[in-house]
Amino acid sequence: MLLYPNCKINLGLRVIRRRPDGYHDLETVFMPIYGLHDELEVGIINDEMSRSHNELNDGLMFLQEGIAVDCLEEENLIVKCYRMIAKKYKKVGKVAVRFKKNIPFGAGLGGGSSDAAHMAIALNELFELRLSKEELAKEVSELGADCAFFVYNTPCLAEGIGDILTPIDLDLKGTRIVLIKPDEGVSTKEAYGGITKHPEVAGEIKKAVATMQQKCTAIDSAVFVNDFEATVFPKHPVIEEIKKRLLDAGAFYASMSGSGSTVFGLFKNDAESRTDARLRVLKEEFASMVLLDDTFGEWKA
Repeated sequence: MLLYPNCKINLGLRVIRRRPDGYHDLETVFMPIYGLHDELEVGIINDEMSRSHNELNDGLMFLQEGIAVDCLEEENLIVKCYRMIAKKYKKVGKVAVRFKKNIPFGAGLGGGSSDAAHMAIALNELFELRLSKEELAKEVSELGADCAFFVYNTPCLAEGIGDILTPIDLDLKGTRIVLIKPDEGVSTKEAYGGITKHPEVAGEIKKAVATMQQKCTAIDSAVFVNDFEATVFPKHPVIEEIKKRLLDAGAFYASMSGSGSTVFGLFKNDAESRTDARLRVLKEEFASMVLLDDTFGEWKA
């Protein structure tokens, strides 16, 4: 079974308050980006096959390709997902996994969370666990706050620690998106260091989303703010420069995604020559950093 775990971007990310459990309440919009994805191939290993596979580790044979992941195999979210699901559901047997990493880590794109969610989806289908999307989302949320989003994989308003999801009808069809990631990454721990909480803005993104859905209004940059930019930009000036250059190139909205370091720009896809020329110069200058230049299409169910 072959799946393509895709990434996401955040439209705004407000840090509302620190919770007693040490996590933070957030308000953001998750938007799936299907054009940039990993590859996850999962197959069942029967008893006869398992005798010829000395590489099996607790029922799992794991082969990774592509970008090297900066963690031990035991800490990979795909491996952790398999072991969590296999422990809970005895129907889950031995599997072979081939994983190709294309989404960079430390990028604010949720690649690891997407990998975990898609692994759970694969196990659910291969072993006929008959778990609903809601049940799958609950399972994978134990692995990370935004894992549940990738089970639904459609635009969602996210609240709480990112685990309270409300599907939204936000139409960006035809909008051009450019993703640029500098060579340096940003850890979540670094992004949260010194972050300023904003309890006074609780509900602002939710209210703006409701207005956008009803009246088809544009993205308000004054509301859809990423609070992590204030802590990340001073330490990583190149990230701030990329955002500025995307806006200069004609983006009607640009932001760092999540905790960074990827920055995205949204453009009206009207083939306007000045915008195209500016973007072409920008993409040439940051050629090694451009992850995606694509157009939003229909959302997948």
